[in-house]
Amino acid sequence: MPRTGSRTAAQERPWRRAAPPGVGSEPGYPRGFRGTRHRRPQRLRNHLMELGLVGLGKMGGNMRERIRRAGHTVIGYDRNPDLADVHSLRELVDNLQAPRVVWVMVPAGAATQSTVDELAELLSIGDIVVDGGNSRWTDDEKHAEQLAAKGIGFVDCGVSGGVWGLENGYALMYGGAKDHVARVQPIFDALKPEGEFGAVHAGKVGAGHFAKMVHNGIEYAMMQAYAEGWELLEKVDSVTDVREVFRSWQEGTVIRSWLLDLAVNALDEDEHLEQLRGFAQDSGEGRWTVEAAIDNAVPLPAITASLFARFASRQDDSPQMKMIAALRNQFGGHAVEKA
Repeated sequence: MPRTGSRTAAQERPWRRAAPPGVGSEPGYPRGFRGTRHRRPQRLRNHLMELGLVGLGKMGGNMRERIRRAGHTVIGYDRNPDLADVHSLRELVDNLQAPRVVWVMVPAGAATQSTVDELAELLSIGDIVVDGGNSRWTDDEKHAEQLAAKGIGFVDCGVSGGVWGLENGYALMYGGAKDHVARVQPIFDALKPEGEFGAVHAGKVGAGHFAKMVHNGIEYAMMQAYAEGWELLEKVDSVTDVREVFRSWQEGTVIRSWLLDLAVNALDEDEHLEQLRGFAQDSGEGRWTVEAAIDNAVPLPAITASLFARFASRQDDSPQMKMIAALRNQFGGHAVEKA
């Protein structure tokens, strides 16, 4: 992008601007924080990168902050100009030094496809695109082939961590060629939780999103099991403090987990969940997990039942149960309740 001599470096690159005076010592900022950089572990200090990040919503915005805290330069683009560092994908690409890495964090489907289409025209041979959204794994090969035709690499990455990821780190499952993954590794290291675990090169292109899909399917089944147990405990008169039963399970039991911790948080806010309606959407990955199981003849009774339970939650008056009531009345004269 052309530069004019009258513009300062800060004006040209606002994402590199220095922090306000005293920011380095304020609560919530890492020790030594100076704008986008702070002290880093020795193993990462010689691997600082520039990254383009497309999509700065709840996940993308926090990821930008965590990567910057690790010392890397992040140039972010979002359709919301209040969130963006640049005004267009072209401007983002022009401000990255080649070979570039651009990480995409936009909704799966049409939004991801249109972003990949545009990047395919803007990027150059040797650049890499990382899809970190919740894309269907079957789309990854198509995107990889589309970009490979232009000499552009592709890595898919399933990301877990939600709103807690900024401070706790993100679990990462990525797929792609080893040399492409190696190029992105410093960013993976910045995003992952501290310690040995929390990130995996799951295999070839598509493996990352497939692993994340199965992760979400397991999550569906675990949530359903906690929910069923909670309802049964609430139903009986002999158990007088269900919330404390759940709390007691947080230590020393075989079912302790972060989801259990979150369940206790929810019960602390609303002990009997009286402020909520029993209605649960599904993000799509539970369906994809069940479809993949069918395609591969793998039985998934728990995950499948948890998905169907969400469907049932959206019915105020079940058509299926109407038919069952009618049939019981027809063959056995059993009583029915009129609408």
